[in-house]
Amino acid sequence: MNLSSAWLGEDDSALISIEDKHQLLPAVADAFTAMQQAAHAAGQDIQIASSYRSFDRQLAIWNRKWRGELPLYDHDSRLLDTASLSDTDKVYAILIWSALPGGSRHHWGTDLDVYDRVSIQACGGRFDMVDSEYRRGGPCYQLAQWMQQHLEEFGFCRPFLTDKGGVATELWHLSHTHSAKAFESVRSQQALYQHLSNAPIEGKAIILKLLDELYPRFVLNKGIN
Repeated sequence: MNLSSAWLGEDDSALISIEDKHQLLPAVADAFTAMQQAAHAAGQDIQIASSYRSFDRQLAIWNRKWRGELPLYDHDSRLLDTASLSDTDKVYAILIWSALPGGSRHHWGTDLDVYDRVSIQACGGRFDMVDSEYRRGGPCYQLAQWMQQHLEEFGFCRPFLTDKGGVATELWHLSHTHSAKAFESVRSQQALYQHLSNAPIEGKAIILKLLDELYPRFVLNKGIN
């Protein structure tokens, strides 16, 4: 695996399949399986909703959101009117919940989104992966509480646990702390700029113009200082 390509979502050669539809690094897959078994023993049906996403997959999500084909939400999960947003506002709105292609932790095989399948099914199967579903009264609340107590035992953390004015709080997003460090260490604003310059991304001009501010705020998730 070439880290300089892998952090941008362009090298999945080190990943293995898990549950036939997800990909993770072997150490991450092992840690998740162990955690899943412990959660099941405690009555929590933790399942993967999303894991590895390539650059092209993240690009497709970004472009669909830009064109209004997928909904945009504010920090409080309220639906936004995409058509009424300026290009600049649209960039910020997308980045609250979706990473820039090349800037997503889901490119690494270290990060995954999880939910409680049994609880969702008991509520009729409707699942939007929004904050309220992981809060008191939501179908994944008990899972969120269990993870708060036990994630570190299996080497996981929640990198978006606190909304700093960058990426919104994502109680469902887990990262394998040790495995992610290698990717965090090679991230480069210059490399991301070059990669996006050559990509068919909607809103390219404004993204590149704003990247000096977007990179620390959203890619590194330092938020608003």
